[in-house]
Amino acid sequence: DGKIFEEMYTLLDKFPNPKIILTNANDEEIKNLGLVDLPYELYTLKHNPDKTDPEYFRTLLKDKNLKPEDCVYFEHTPEAVESAQTFGIVSYFYDDIQKDLESLQKFLEKNL
Repeated sequence: DGKIFEEMYTLLDKFPNPKIILTNANDEEIKNLGLVDLPYELYTLKHNPDKTDPEYFRTLLKDKNLKPEDCVYFEHTPEAVESAQTFGIVSYFYDDIQKDLESLQKFLEKNL
């Protein structure tokens, strides 16, 4: 909906680690979803492939010169969580309906 989830932003801002927002969106979808003026860098491969394809994460790691052990990832799509785990990225399924920030905080504290 293009609005920042303030409670999550407050939680994430407690951690000094660099942050990247991952999306599948293409340029038109980025505008339509309001993914502009974000507090963190936005990374997309514009559906080529989507995050559910492990190639997305291979490309991300290469593009950003990252190692899997340097990353943690949370995501609202279980298939994308599995995709990231393929490369050894510590990942967490975040249910964006329940919005359980306490469990997310525990995951981040344990893995950062």
